[in-house]
Amino acid sequence: MYDYLVIGAGLYGSVFAQQAKAAGKSVLVIDKRDHIAGNVYTEKVEGIDVHKYGAHIFHTNNQAVWDYVNRFVTFNRFTNSPVANYKGELYSLPFNMYTFNKMWGVVTPDEAAGKIAQQKAAAGITEPKNLEEQAISLVGTDIYEKLIKGYTQKQWGRPCTELPSFIIKRLPVRLTFDNNYFNALYQGIPVGGYTRLVEKLLEGIEVRLCVDYLEHKAELDALAEKIVYTGPIDAYFGYSLGALEYRSVRFETELLDIPNFQGNAAVNYTDAETPYTRIIEHKWFTFGKDEQGNNLPKTVISREYSSEWHPGDEPYYPVNDEKNSALYAKYKALAEQEENVIFGGRLGEYKYYDMDAVIAAALAAAKEIR
Repeated sequence: MYDYLVIGAGLYGSVFAQQAKAAGKSVLVIDKRDHIAGNVYTEKVEGIDVHKYGAHIFHTNNQAVWDYVNRFVTFNRFTNSPVANYKGELYSLPFNMYTFNKMWGVVTPDEAAGKIAQQKAAAGITEPKNLEEQAISLVGTDIYEKLIKGYTQKQWGRPCTELPSFIIKRLPVRLTFDNNYFNALYQGIPVGGYTRLVEKLLEGIEVRLCVDYLEHKAELDALAEKIVYTGPIDAYFGYSLGALEYRSVRFETELLDIPNFQGNAAVNYTDAETPYTRIIEHKWFTFGKDEQGNNLPKTVISREYSSEWHPGDEPYYPVNDEKNSALYAKYKALAEQEENVIFGGRLGEYKYYDMDAVIAAALAAAKEIR
């Protein structure tokens, strides 16, 4: 009945479906949730676009991806400039001259670089073997202890000495007063929210919600010549080789009858004692205004709690350590034997993906459509 059955109405599935339809193919998209857009789903609350599954800030240096998404929606000029809160002390993120001045009282880039070098030498680190050593070699002991250690251990549920160094190798460290966390050529939030973007991608495509693919696999597979699967790869194979590990996130979201809670879209709580990792104030992704430019009188905040993943929880972050990477390689070998199935996206490829990379991967896969 269909050329393609796409499992998952998130970014990967929606982009692939749009490209398949544009190539003249018939497509059915299904999702086990009651809404489209996967984890980038946004819903309106008192005129505020609430990021239901955590903050998503689009950023890319990929011109082709930027041109592609702008065919469907307009992006605002939001720039990600989070703040770190350590026991009531506020610091700039990414780590920059504002951070170094607050931490050490240094004023010049030379002074800041010298302080970092001094602390790295005192720690005796030459070849970082884990996340702790990598962090200290990048920003010194003081910043690691206050702004990295507690936050990271809450996020991953493991001591920093047990986490691989590559997790933090891309940590932005700047000897300038630049507060732009991503420093990407293009950055912003879709006007009207990410749900609007996915609605546009799926225009004219049949979508069925509240459908669990794995529960009805045989009958659904019979509907299409090819399958695009964006769910967990280990679940597809019935966990036959064992379960891959993830970190999950729980959100406590509140509507507050005040105009301003924290004055910024994201504040990270970097001490170990605060149980949540950060608070998101959603209205500041759109500068506190609705689409008509009116100031929003209320605000919505979400506290994020990181947790170990258990079956039934939503999997968020793959734990790409040596053990899980080896297990994924075995599942990938099984996936390559599935001739008419494309495995894609964060869960299908067991990979932490930025949004632009997800879109680029879906566009690349869609080039094989004939």
